[in-house]
Amino acid sequence: MQRITDFLRRFLPALALSAVAVAPGMASAAYPEQPIKMIVSYAPGGGSDVIARLVAQYMAKHLGNNASIVVVNRPGAGGGIGFGELTRAPADGYTIGMINTPNVLTIPIERKSNFHWQDYDLLGNVVDDPDNISVRADSEFKTLKDLVTYAKAHPGEVSYGTTGVGSDDHLAALQLEKATGIKMNHVPFKGAAEVLNATVGKQITIAIMNIGEALAAVKGGNQLRQLGQMSATRTSVAPNVPTFREQGYDIIMASLRGFAAPKGLPAPVREQLVAALKKTAADPEFQAKAASYYAPLRYLEPQAYSTELKETEANFKQLWQVMPWGEK
Repeated sequence: MQRITDFLRRFLPALALSAVAVAPGMASAAYPEQPIKMIVSYAPGGGSDVIARLVAQYMAKHLGNNASIVVVNRPGAGGGIGFGELTRAPADGYTIGMINTPNVLTIPIERKSNFHWQDYDLLGNVVDDPDNISVRADSEFKTLKDLVTYAKAHPGEVSYGTTGVGSDDHLAALQLEKATGIKMNHVPFKGAAEVLNATVGKQITIAIMNIGEALAAVKGGNQLRQLGQMSATRTSVAPNVPTFREQGYDIIMASLRGFAAPKGLPAPVREQLVAALKKTAADPEFQAKAASYYAPLRYLEPQAYSTELKETEANFKQLWQVMPWGEK
């Protein structure tokens, strides 16, 4: 009996230490054991939805374990419905979501909301898509100058569609109005696909959407003319579209499309998701498909992404003081 007791005394502590060391690895190796839901806060068919579905495909591949990621659209309130749902989801690794700037930053600035970007575990950013103004191919507006000249002579007659109050599209329009002294009529929609349909259907005069979305729409057969992209220099996906700066309007506006999860993910799960997204962004096949969708890629790891969001939020808080985009 004494011999057995001595053996257990020596063996059990080693067994316990082994369990502590192995358990985290075993848990992460088993993940995911069920489908992962990816929340997209905008309607199907827009630039956010298209790139999210592509990312979901490659993230699942790089997660391994026969992972499956299912995109769920939660449009409305300029993205606020989906962003809020992501915040409230269990922090177990089975719900992730796309978060879009500036909406994820501007909504909490303009009104009381049930989410904030710091409520998430950031996984990384993938896309940086500058804004653009598009018109129908048969439009009388051939350049930004044509649009501004007409809008000055006809205050309030030019209607423009965006993906919601406080969106990058909306802020871009406000900056154009401020820079030129024009006044246009804002018509918010739930997603870029709806903006496109309203433009093609002649329900609105111009579409303010990301350049990638506009070019994808043209590729899909829609007859649109791009008047200008709001990037510092011409993007690789639209080398023939002049920037606003080139045309005399110093306006830069874009939408970052990154991914996050509810705050408090288990560390091994968070690491796997971050690694899978990083591998996705570096995957040559993914990059080629993203280019075919006219999605300008800009990968940011979680820490760099956090720094970018913090700095951009500070800028929007200053903008809110001088040019509020909602009721103050």
